[in-house]
Order: sequence, then structure tokens, then C-alpha cells
Amino acid sequence: MAKSLLIISRQAPWSGPGAREALDIVLAGGAFDLPIGLLFLDDGVFQLATQQDAKALQQKDLSANLQALPMFGVEQLFVCADSTAQRGLDSSALSLEEAQVLAANEITALIDRYDQVITL
Repeated sequence: MAKSLLIISRQAPWSGPGAREALDIVLAGGAFDLPIGLLFLDDGVFQLATQQDAKALQQKDLSANLQALPMFGVEQLFVCADSTAQRGLDSSALSLEEAQVLAANEITALIDRYDQVITL
């Protein structure tokens, strides 16, 4: 049986390659039917903010990749409620409506459910 993998995305979409790399890993894992989950934590929650203008920052837009996650079989999506609140984001108005909002104390239990964890 394949080992499960949790990717923790902690970088804002415009702060470097980490956000894109996390999505690439998740999409590749989903394409190979790997049991995979994606947690948006800390500044990573900014990836889910709506109405971002990537062109203004001369960056590539990640929203198409985010919307493709369910098509690749990636359905275990999580977002930290504390991270969204600390950054002034409304967790009910994020671009991935299917993401499960978790309190900080629930994240430890989430991490324990996976065999391997990668943080980017």
C-alpha cells in the first residue's frame, strides 16, 4: 500500500517558488493516485485569497492549479483557521471552498494521520 503524504504549504504565492512547488508535488501525487493531502498554513493561506492580480507582481497565477486539484483526485484539502484570522482573511470566502478549516489544535492530529510530511 502506498504511503500517505501531507504537503504543508507555508509560503505566500508571491514570496518565492515554494507555493508553486508545493502545488506541483500535490498534482503529481494526485496523478499517480498517491494518498495525498494539502494543508495551507501561515502565509500559505494567501494562496487562497480571492481576486489576486498575479500579473501586477509579474508572477504566474496559481488559481488554475488550485482549481485543478479535485480533477487530479486531491480531495484532502485543509486550511488553518488561525492563520487566516491572523492575516485578516475570511476563511469562508477562500477560493477553495472544499478545503476543511481546522483549528490549530486539530492540525497536530492531521499531521499524525499521514506517513510522510513535506513542508514548503
